[in-house]
Amino acid sequence: MKNIIVIGGSSGIGRELSLMLSRNGDNVFATYNNSEQANDKNLTYNKLNVLDEDLNFDYLPESIHGLVYCPGTINLKPFNRIKEEEFIDDYKIQVTGAIKVIQEIVPRMKRVENASIVLYSTVAVQTGFNFHSMVASSKGAIEGLTRALSAEFAPKIRVNAVAPSITDTPLASKLLSNEKKIEENSKRHPLNRVGDVKDIASISKFLLSDESSWITGQIIKVDGGISSIR
Repeated sequence: MKNIIVIGGSSGIGRELSLMLSRNGDNVFATYNNSEQANDKNLTYNKLNVLDEDLNFDYLPESIHGLVYCPGTINLKPFNRIKEEEFIDDYKIQVTGAIKVIQEIVPRMKRVENASIVLYSTVAVQTGFNFHSMVASSKGAIEGLTRALSAEFAPKIRVNAVAPSITDTPLASKLLSNEKKIEENSKRHPLNRVGDVKDIASISKFLLSDESSWITGQIIKVDGGISSIR
């Protein structure tokens, strides 16, 4: 039984992963910001805003085996219409928030063997798409952070990132708001569908497990083939 904290575990991929882990018998400490969730077997929720100056994790056990950082944004705009503060706000949620959380939790992770951190990038970092400059910039920083921390924390803590393509979550609801949009986005992928939360949560669960104990510093693409097949 592992102690795992899922930041942003109240919806989408974070919610699905939290449920998977708790049903697997792990102790899951998930956080929410706006969407309060009821506790479940092996799954407890605590409110957290990653933009707050001080983050309170006093409720966590002394040893943490896994950390997952899910908060993110998908703000798509033409580059010349994006204001400087929009880039900064996006970076704060996706990168600065992750850094603050990791700095707080890592001392607890150093107390166990084969601890694992899972972050999230996007297919748009390594495959250019129109209007993706904000998300690609901040998630590009996450990929750099993943590789740097995997080197710095080895061999004690593993650090990997998952890079999905568009996935059917509340975060992507504007892009998948009707059947036509879903069909158009599905056709862009060689596997002819958009991602499901189970697709991303399953590989995240694997990266937290002992079966992935020889994997670190990797950006795992889970994207229906769009990044490598034409």
